[in-house]
Amino acid sequence: MKKILCYGDSNTFGYNPYDASRYNEHTRWTAILQNILGNKYLVIEEGGCDRTGIADNDKGFEFSAQKHFPKLLSETGKVDILVLWIGTNDLQFKYNIPLEQFEEGLEKLILTAKNYAQKIVFIPSVELSDNILDGFFSFQFDKESVLKSEKMSEIYKKISKTYNLEYFDINKFVKPSEADGLHYDADGHKIIAKKLSEFLLKI
Repeated sequence: MKKILCYGDSNTFGYNPYDASRYNEHTRWTAILQNILGNKYLVIEEGGCDRTGIADNDKGFEFSAQKHFPKLLSETGKVDILVLWIGTNDLQFKYNIPLEQFEEGLEKLILTAKNYAQKIVFIPSVELSDNILDGFFSFQFDKESVLKSEKMSEIYKKISKTYNLEYFDINKFVKPSEADGLHYDADGHKIIAKKLSEFLLKI
């Protein structure tokens, strides 16, 4: 049985933008992915709401990937595939992280991951929609966050090329929900699971 570890933030957790609940196992993309791939694969869900990839999150240990990710990997052990989708929460204006600092922080995660994962699928942060500026999460994200998000894919692509990662840009297939411009609706989760499963089976 091949182990697939899915590590990320609220979109990996399965956050429902319409009522702030967690999508059930029939709706969130990680669970759908497990159903598509079948019993030859074990999909390990490791998403956390508001988790940052680079910034030191004041909410605690599990919210800061720079601290939590190495420990989780050491406890999980070797995996066949790591699906790493992290970095969106670092776009929050309170962190004010320059683009070049994103590259440095993400590289640290990749260097750690390479000791545990046979293959790494690297997914860029969410390309935020402008409607986030008028939604619930406007207290965390501003126009500068949206503009930065549009440039992030190039950083992830560059890192993927440097470290021989499997680059997969979900932004090409699905957009965040109209509800908050940050998280995906149920149909979005289906698309993510379908497109990612096709990609995983190819590699």
